[in-house]
Amino acid sequence: MQLRAGAVARGEIERRLGVSVELAEKGGAVAAPGMLASHYAPNAQMRLNAEPRAGEAYLAFGDVPDFDGVVRNLSPAGDLHEAARNLFSMLHELDAAGVGVIAVAPIPEEGLGEAINDRLARAAAPRG
Repeated sequence: MQLRAGAVARGEIERRLGVSVELAEKGGAVAAPGMLASHYAPNAQMRLNAEPRAGEAYLAFGDVPDFDGVVRNLSPAGDLHEAARNLFSMLHELDAAGVGVIAVAPIPEEGLGEAINDRLARAAAPRG
């Protein structure tokens, strides 16, 4: 069975159950709406793993560079659990600010970061 990255990190499932967990492949069968290429997408375009530019909003993680614009920080302490809790509400807040682009700070690809990056990629996907 293939799963999408979620609140329980793949490594934790594998350690506790002693089984290997495969993530669903991009472009594979869709078993749930959250597996669509574009899901929970804001109106604003998104740039992932990016530093903010003038006129953009910034979804930060950890330290925030000098930036004179609309900023929300998923977790000032760099806590992936806090970031996951804040993700959709902060995307909504930034989108409601009316900017055309949301720059998103890099999120570590470990543990819960795998699921956060999956949701961000889906939110940033082209809409069809």
